[in-house]
Amino acid sequence: MLLDGEDWRTFFDAFEREAWRFEAQPTYTMPKEQENVARFLRGEAKPADHNARWHERVRGYVESGKRIGRVRIVRRPLTDYQRYQFAWGIPGNIAAGEDIRVLDVTREDYGLPLSGRDWWMFDETRIAHLNFRPDGTQINRESYEGEPAPYREWKRLVLEHAVPFEEYVKGLDV
Repeated sequence: MLLDGEDWRTFFDAFEREAWRFEAQPTYTMPKEQENVARFLRGEAKPADHNARWHERVRGYVESGKRIGRVRIVRRPLTDYQRYQFAWGIPGNIAAGEDIRVLDVTREDYGLPLSGRDWWMFDETRIAHLNFRPDGTQINRESYEGEPAPYREWKRLVLEHAVPFEEYVKGLDV
């Protein structure tokens, strides 16, 4: 089942304990972000309200006792988008309450499915695939109706090898 607009928001917000993302695209070509990415690359200052709507949602989840997190998969050298995300996006998400870790797969892929698909897992049982074109443009989101066990195993592997964002970026020039 495709998840667009309000269907996506309803599917997402239905989690009771934890929302967790496997985030593996080297670049996301999101129309709403293009101007901010360009501003970052020009060396301009980050807008004060950058990503404010997401931060508000994250704070609401956390205040209601829910957990939200992700692991950002990277390969060196970081893409311009990843540098933007590391400098402008992730720190604010963490401050809002999101647990963000990084797994560098430059030398080892740990047997993970690095095939051009990201996914969210909700309460260890519901999966939503996020499908992308090679340029990072999202094609669609879809509810996965199959067995969630492989996703739980991939999450376990990722968390076993990932490091907290703050640890990964120490000494990193973004």
